[in-house]
Amino acid sequence: MERTLQQRYFSTELLNWYRQHKRDLPWRRNRNPYYIWVSEIMLQQTRVDTVIPYFHRFIDKFPTIQALAEAPEEDVLKAWEGLGYYSRARNLQSAVREVHERYGGTVPDTKEEVSSLKGVGPYTTGAILSIAYDKPEPAVDGNVMRVLSRYFLIEDDIMKPKTRVRMEGLVRELIPEGQASDFNQALMELGALVCTPKSPHCLTCPVMAHCDGRAAGREETLPVKTKAKPPRPEARAALLLEGTGEHAGKLLIRQRPAEGLLARMWELPHTLMPDDGLPGPAGLAMAHERLAAHIAEDSIGIGGLTWMMQAEHTFSHIHWKMDVYTARPEELALSLFSGASAVLPSHYRWIGPQDMEGYAFPNVFIRILSAYFEQSSVPHPQS
Repeated sequence: MERTLQQRYFSTELLNWYRQHKRDLPWRRNRNPYYIWVSEIMLQQTRVDTVIPYFHRFIDKFPTIQALAEAPEEDVLKAWEGLGYYSRARNLQSAVREVHERYGGTVPDTKEEVSSLKGVGPYTTGAILSIAYDKPEPAVDGNVMRVLSRYFLIEDDIMKPKTRVRMEGLVRELIPEGQASDFNQALMELGALVCTPKSPHCLTCPVMAHCDGRAAGREETLPVKTKAKPPRPEARAALLLEGTGEHAGKLLIRQRPAEGLLARMWELPHTLMPDDGLPGPAGLAMAHERLAAHIAEDSIGIGGLTWMMQAEHTFSHIHWKMDVYTARPEELALSLFSGASAVLPSHYRWIGPQDMEGYAFPNVFIRILSAYFEQSSVPHPQS
């Protein structure tokens, strides 16, 4: 089939299908560019069903550009808690502050201005401009590249930048005049609901009749994609230091440094263990040695450890496997930890279950803290 006719068929049938079957998503109910921007940042690496309640809560808390620009970062991270990839939230707020200061709180509508904002790459630029402003800009993500690879039988590696550039050019040709908003969302929707990564639902696909990938029997082997490097494993020991005296029923937490992974978020003290360290209860002596040395740098001492649980968390480049231990402050340090006059380093806090809402934690520490408080039979808010 001649390419121009194949393209015309694709665009027409895809739009007809989308207008009948599109999901009712909260950011689709109007073309507010701020809402669309927030949703697109949240949807990076995250499923739609997961994002919806976060989106509602985030917009309720920060309903305007000004509200987000003026909010304390701690509040923004807390609202983002559980979504992961926290640099997204920091970059979003930084870019929103720029929009508030430079553009009077109105999201700009040119490619040059939008793409210059922090954390806004080619896909997000295209999504904001096309969905909010109906500009004929491509918004090419993994869903879109999968659909195009199959329909047009494109065998280029989608992990290569030149393949993305080729796909962006193709989308420009496919966008019908004046229908960029619906078309780009239709492409995303087809990839999310029908042309899925595994077991695509070809028989319900609106453009199946002229799909080159299906005709060639390649619908389940496309797109071509170089496998990403697996995350590096790290063994870690984490500490639940139990308070005494006035701090009984509380645990010690600390704030991470201002730069780097999970910057400025709160966590349990933890330290790297050797790869060949003994796991679980058998690693008690080694864990005590490592943890004691680790937090002694902050003039905090610990008594004997008790193994409690294991926990795991995967980042894009690191996989943490944690053994979690409980302990009390060492006897000589009890006076430091038991009274109201005790002075902790500024980046440490004592918290009880009722205090968790005031601090932003990575998911792995929410799970550990929740398990501890549940085991201790202390009522605590839902995390």
